[in-house]
Amino acid sequence: MEIKYWSDIACPFCYIGSNRMKRAMKEIGIYDDTQLEFKSFELDPTAPKETTEGYINHFTQGNQALEAQAKDQMAYIEQMAKDDGLPMAINRVVPTNTVDAHRLIKLAESKGNPTLMENVIKRFYQVYFNDGQSIADYAVLLAAATEVGLDKNEVSQVLNSDDYRQAVLDDENEAQRLGIHAAPYFVINNKYAISGAQPYDAFVKALKQIQLEE
Repeated sequence: MEIKYWSDIACPFCYIGSNRMKRAMKEIGIYDDTQLEFKSFELDPTAPKETTEGYINHFTQGNQALEAQAKDQMAYIEQMAKDDGLPMAINRVVPTNTVDAHRLIKLAESKGNPTLMENVIKRFYQVYFNDGQSIADYAVLLAAATEVGLDKNEVSQVLNSDDYRQAVLDDENEAQRLGIHAAPYFVINNKYAISGAQPYDAFVKALKQIQLEE
């Protein structure tokens, strides 16, 4: 089985949905033998690399009348993450651009080590959703990436260049061609699609059904 999924580090439903998909793959015994490909999808490519804006204001786009509703939604997302064993302190999030995190994920992918790549993705989600640090800050990215096994000099080289930017754009252009307008979005065997952070049982059921049909 081959699975590719479009995802953004700044997307809480991507964090939750991809975790559920990976757990489902492990439950039915296909995780180690399945090609799982992360595809870049920036929710907001125009997001700034530096900001003093809090996440609540980002969530409401400055509309104070929506704050109560936004707080309820944020609490709901946090509880979803908690139920899945994922650390999340959403009100601490620094809402910044994610392109450089995506470029480093491409660097990790180039190493041909799925475990390394998964560790980089997981660490970046933790930086964004739990640590209260900017995922656009080069020092933060350098520390997080090297902590989980990427080479410091290679990380620095990527951050101080345009390396892998085209690879990120290629993923996003592919999503456009396929009519994918939101993340997470999973494509299985180039034939089946699952969108959104579906319930865990839904991922298990879908994968089992695809196993039977293939």
